[in-house]
Amino acid sequence: MKVYLGVDVGSVTTKVVALDEEEKVLASLYLRTQGRPIEAIQEGLKLIQEMLPSGVEVAGAGTTGSARYLAGVVAGADTIKNEITAHAVGALHFVPDVQTIIEIGGQDSKIIILRDGVVTDFGMNTVCAAGTGSFLDHQALRLNISIEEFGPLALQSKTPVRIAGRCTVFAESDMVHKQQVGHSKEDILYGLCDALVRNYLNNVALGKETLPPVVFQGGVAFNIGIRRALEEVLKTPIIVPPHHESMGAIGAALLAKEMVAGRGTSFKGFEVSQVKYRTTSFECKACANLCEIAQLSTNGKVLARWGGRCDMWERTSVKS
Repeated sequence: MKVYLGVDVGSVTTKVVALDEEEKVLASLYLRTQGRPIEAIQEGLKLIQEMLPSGVEVAGAGTTGSARYLAGVVAGADTIKNEITAHAVGALHFVPDVQTIIEIGGQDSKIIILRDGVVTDFGMNTVCAAGTGSFLDHQALRLNISIEEFGPLALQSKTPVRIAGRCTVFAESDMVHKQQVGHSKEDILYGLCDALVRNYLNNVALGKETLPPVVFQGGVAFNIGIRRALEEVLKTPIIVPPHHESMGAIGAALLAKEMVAGRGTSFKGFEVSQVKYRTTSFECKACANLCEIAQLSTNGKVLARWGGRCDMWERTSVKS
């Protein structure tokens, strides 16, 4: 059996999927990155191997996410793609006529506009956390509930309150005020859902034409309160596809399958989960920018360098 691997390494979570030759998901896992992307990649590959039937052949591998280059070097990826492309390919696989993709993750959020299966526009929010999953995590902690309880409790709201959600600091103060004047926890939770959606649409989606079908993916799509709030504002059904939390990894695996058609894979094997890697950095003095260049090495051999404003180090053939 041939399988195709996709690895999506984000700042909060790492996702790994394996697709069969018919592009069906054979195995999928979702790990916390915890600021240690190399360890998360290795752990993900080790666990996904255990989930697969014995004797499978990895015919291709692709990476995406904020640490896609690092993941690509560690795994031996056949293709390394940005998150916009990977998420679009993943969504099109499940909803071929999708026109708007709403993706909200732990630390960033994005909107992708497609027309006739082609990405025509996109927007991202990587500065403020008020439109991301970490905003909900933090507020759930303050209200002493688990993030899994957040959505179901929010849907029990009878009279949602308006929370100032343009900034996490203001949202917290406003939430405390609403608690002090006696609003119920359920009404506050749905108010937070409304605040996140309002912030997302006023920042990430500002100026974008959000036409249906609308697909909602990313970890926050687990929250049924956010889904309801999006439907109320956009006045259209919101589609949450299967494996929505791993859509970037699915897209990377599909792109890898396309890339390796008719040739072999560069995948280094599941054994990389046992390799000891070391990350160091140095300051490039080739120009006045003084870029900090990161490098990945193992057994004294440098595997890759990146981080410069130009491609001086990326294009250099790295030798020990």
